[in-house]
Amino acid sequence: MMQRHQHWSSTFGFLLAAMGAAIGLGSVWKFPYMVGTGGGGAFVLIYLLAAATITVPILIAELMLGRRGQASPPRVMTRVASEVGASRHWAWLGIITVITIYLIGTYYSVIGGWIIAYVFEAASGSFAGATAGEIAGIYRALLADPVVVAFWHGLFMTLTILILMGGVQRGIERASQIMMPALFLMLILMVGYAAYAGEFVAALRFLFVPDFSALSADIVLSAVSLSFFSIGTGMAIMMTYGSYLTRDMSVTSSAIKIAASVPVVALMVGLAIFPLVFAHDLNPAEGPGLLFVTLPLVFGQVTGGLVFGTLFFILACFAALTSAIAGIEPIVAWSEERFGIRRKIGAPLVGFVAWLLGLGTVFSFNIWSDVKPPAGLGKYSDMTPYGLLDFATGNVMIPVANILICIFIGWIMPAAAVRSDIAPRSATLFNYWRLTLRYFAPIPLIVILIMGLT
Repeated sequence: MMQRHQHWSSTFGFLLAAMGAAIGLGSVWKFPYMVGTGGGGAFVLIYLLAAATITVPILIAELMLGRRGQASPPRVMTRVASEVGASRHWAWLGIITVITIYLIGTYYSVIGGWIIAYVFEAASGSFAGATAGEIAGIYRALLADPVVVAFWHGLFMTLTILILMGGVQRGIERASQIMMPALFLMLILMVGYAAYAGEFVAALRFLFVPDFSALSADIVLSAVSLSFFSIGTGMAIMMTYGSYLTRDMSVTSSAIKIAASVPVVALMVGLAIFPLVFAHDLNPAEGPGLLFVTLPLVFGQVTGGLVFGTLFFILACFAALTSAIAGIEPIVAWSEERFGIRRKIGAPLVGFVAWLLGLGTVFSFNIWSDVKPPAGLGKYSDMTPYGLLDFATGNVMIPVANILICIFIGWIMPAAAVRSDIAPRSATLFNYWRLTLRYFAPIPLIVILIMGLT
């Protein structure tokens, strides 16, 4: 028997859940290290411009599709396509987005497991007085033990499943109402601590004073790509969360608030991290290890590092959970709708399969580190299973999904069919939104796709 489609209890609850989904690990883990490797302020400027002018219109489109279809992404696309006389094969767009975010969720859970492990490492004082070599050794030892990482990965996925079993209002919304305010509060405390204990002026200069000489074509495309990845377009999240909206909840204003929250939090994370990095003459371009090597080294050396280090990794854990919830929810909703699998059964089943798939990422750092599936295929030949998954989702599947959304909304759906959903009182705003989807947004997406594949 098909379950009744659920809805958010309030606009505020929806915004917290959607902000949590968008902010997630993209802001707490990926944004800082990409800014560090991208040269700072110029990267941030490109990222902000791309988010405001290109990503937000696509976010509006996804929320609109979800609210209009009131179903999981595949059925949303079937229903909306049928309404406007388009092919039912557009359902494949919904399927692509669901698969994309589910695959991302499998390795986000592994990273979330690392973060839980680091909460305990920080709280136990493992970083106190440790040298750079010892800190790096803790990270290497964690990744090298598949049993330990699989355990933390399993614990993280269990927490995700328990929240999803509660449904939209009693699970996702309630958890977001606890975790998101807590995340903001902890982040404010961390920024205040970094301002006191670190080189805050240097961090402000690094983040907000552009050095355009540091830019290259690859860095520009990385910044644009991060805007799609961090806000969560083309990944079923916003289409799914949009489907839980009622008709009286505004799509456009909600999208703007969600999109604005992401760079605000990402920059606050930067202001919590980089003052401490600069105060200890460490390299901001550490890459993905910034969170797990550079920061623990800092927390091990500063006064109050045990408390604030633990606090920071709890903050990161909350961000990882909101990401994982958003990653697993679309396929839980789809299985409930398509196959009639009750959520209390479907969520554990979908989560267990995600845990199994996530073992490919776990093993990529130890027993499968020499396994290179695309061996002999040029630049892909050195990719582990995790590397291949990260590349396929970020460089191929997300751009393709976003391009298809632009085509469907910009060229397939008649303007009259969506005007009342987007900007009923502003022809200028509506025309800008539609022109962006038709002409402006697809260009960088196509370039990102081509650059990724060549």
